[in-house]
Amino acid sequence: MPCKCGSRSTFRDDVTGNVICSKCYTVLDFDNFDAQIGGISGPTGTNIHVGYAGTGSLFTYKDKKIFQAKSLIHEYALSLNISYSESNVTSMINEITEGQFGQGDWFNVLIGACCYVVMRRDNRFLPAAEVAEVVGCDVYELGKMIARVVKFLNLSLPEVSIAGLFERELNNYMSLENVDEDKKERMRKQGIFLVNCAIKWFLTTGRRPLPVVAAVMVFVAELNEVEGLKIDDVAKNVHSAVSTCKLRYKELLEALVKVAQVLPWGKDVSVKNVVRYAPFVIRYMEIKSMEAPGEGERVENFDLDDVVTECLQKVAVYGDDENYIEGDSQYFEVRRGRSDFLNDNDVDNLKLSHESLSLIYTKFLNEIDDNRLRGKIGKAHGRKNRRLELQACEDWWSGKSELSKKLLLKQILEKETGLDAMPPSFIAGCKANERRRKKINAAKARINKIMYPSSTGSDNTGSFNSSKVVCAGKKRKRRQACEIDWEDFVIETLLLHGVKEEDIEKGHYNALLGLHVFNSGMV
Repeated sequence: MPCKCGSRSTFRDDVTGNVICSKCYTVLDFDNFDAQIGGISGPTGTNIHVGYAGTGSLFTYKDKKIFQAKSLIHEYALSLNISYSESNVTSMINEITEGQFGQGDWFNVLIGACCYVVMRRDNRFLPAAEVAEVVGCDVYELGKMIARVVKFLNLSLPEVSIAGLFERELNNYMSLENVDEDKKERMRKQGIFLVNCAIKWFLTTGRRPLPVVAAVMVFVAELNEVEGLKIDDVAKNVHSAVSTCKLRYKELLEALVKVAQVLPWGKDVSVKNVVRYAPFVIRYMEIKSMEAPGEGERVENFDLDDVVTECLQKVAVYGDDENYIEGDSQYFEVRRGRSDFLNDNDVDNLKLSHESLSLIYTKFLNEIDDNRLRGKIGKAHGRKNRRLELQACEDWWSGKSELSKKLLLKQILEKETGLDAMPPSFIAGCKANERRRKKINAAKARINKIMYPSSTGSDNTGSFNSSKVVCAGKKRKRRQACEIDWEDFVIETLLLHGVKEEDIEKGHYNALLGLHVFNSGMV
């Protein structure tokens, strides 16, 4: 038999007895084949017992399969950093497969599902997206296997703690950063507080929780001036799409802007500068969360003497004496050594001009921009000024709110955060239904104009188009006023085929086309 290289020159090895090619030194296959000739009295073959791997093997097929399965479980446990739960995962798989374990792609998915179920049963946090990436399967396929495992074992798993997921991801990411422990603890509490607020604002309703976790991590890092925590890197670390994480980050900023509207300077807060005002907004949210039911607007007692003394005690803090309106300087003098700085009568008689208050607030913002945001310490108004670092001052964050802890969903919904919001997905769905309703009306008007041209009259109702509906609230370039898109044609087709308008509003165009237009449901 010639070799693969084409050579027919061979020789036999004296040690192994194999036939080897003289040109490429390749061991030739089937060189030890002996024809069984001679009939009944011929030589007998090698007896291989049923159930064994073959001649020379010390393990049965079942033993080898179990050994390989446990090795695979150990490998996945190391990859997921859950070696402490490896025995529980093995026991669960042994119970499900009745000691047979298994091989193949389905067994890899089963291992991932059991890892997730064991961690969640023990109130530990392991994202399903991370498990799916390790075992090499789709998230939806893993979810189906998790549901089957839970149903087979008749388990009752606790609810997913998004705050716990945030704490896990933050610890994993912060372990690579050079951040002191006090700041890490501060970021952890602030992040859990914001995650619970996001749950209260329904930012996680109907969505995957990890993009919200990534958005809160980036915001907390920016608030505490931690360098290197970019949303692209965080999204990759939590196994989420970058675009989705950016969208959740934008929704978080918009929610904070809505909360800030109740503050005296709320009209100045926008998505672009909300991080600058975040200490005030979060402090307000923290106070509101500690508010007892029925307590109203009175959240905590404060000393008016201390407040006025701290804010208005020195003209040097905000500028020179000549910058103030004449007659207002008497209110900025501090009476040292007296505990009764202001009483109720003094508060009633305290009247400052709007020009002075506006000047104070303007200079206050300028000093924050120059000193805290840019990190510069220098001279203001021609002389040395006290640095106003709001983020360095820890008075705005106390961490005493219950929302700074991991709570159940029912407990979170009972707290007050200063904003009662509707789920963004629900709002988007309502807007989409309204847009489709206007498109349906426009399509009906066009159909009536063509079918009954004499009944259109002089009101020009037939000229109604959906371009105004499509472009409402959105800026689209290179779109003419009379343009009709594909959705309008689909709606017209469905209307002509007698589809109910209520069904068209739901937006399931493919199903409706297949059912009513192409008759795919008919045999």
